[in-house]
Formats: sequence, structure tokens, C-alpha cells
Amino acid sequence: MPSGYIIANVRVTNPAQYGEYKKWSTAAMKAHGADVLTRGGDVTVLEGDWQPERVVILKFASYSAAKAFYESPEYKKARAARAGAAIMRMVAIEGA
Repeated sequence: MPSGYIIANVRVTNPAQYGEYKKWSTAAMKAHGADVLTRGGDVTVLEGDWQPERVVILKFASYSAAKAFYESPEYKKARAARAGAAIMRMVAIEGA
């Protein structure tokens, strides 16, 4: 079965409040077995005009597990904590 991934590009607008989101999102990731591949490391644009800020890549056992994480009560709590603290761009992707 192919893995599932969540890729997010985040513009943090309120770092103090975003810290609360990180606390709750970390708990949600653990509860749903996410492997954190990267969470805010250095970024170098190699081609194109994309200007990523804070990139997060999570790996899940399946595509459906990635989507279930996003809709879970645990992550909904994290999303509520993030409201007004960041601009989030996020996708779920089926992968290898």
C-alpha cells in the first residue's frame, strides 16, 4: 500500500500563539503515527518562483491515514489553536 504524505508551507504571523499550535499538532502527529520528515529546516529554492517559508513534511502509513489525521479531533484542536497565528498551505499526497 502506498504511503501518504502531508506537505505544508506555513507563514507564521504570531510566533507566541503558533507555539501552542506546535504543542497540539505534535501530540496529534504522535497519536496518528506520523513520521516527521522535516519541520521548519533551511530551504533553498532550486528552480521556479516558489518562496517557501516554514516547510513541514509528514509521512503516514497510507494516503487515507494522512487525510484522517487532518480530520481527527486531535488535529482539529491544533488547528483551532493556530487560528490567526499563521497562514497555512497544506496538501495530502499519495506516494511511494
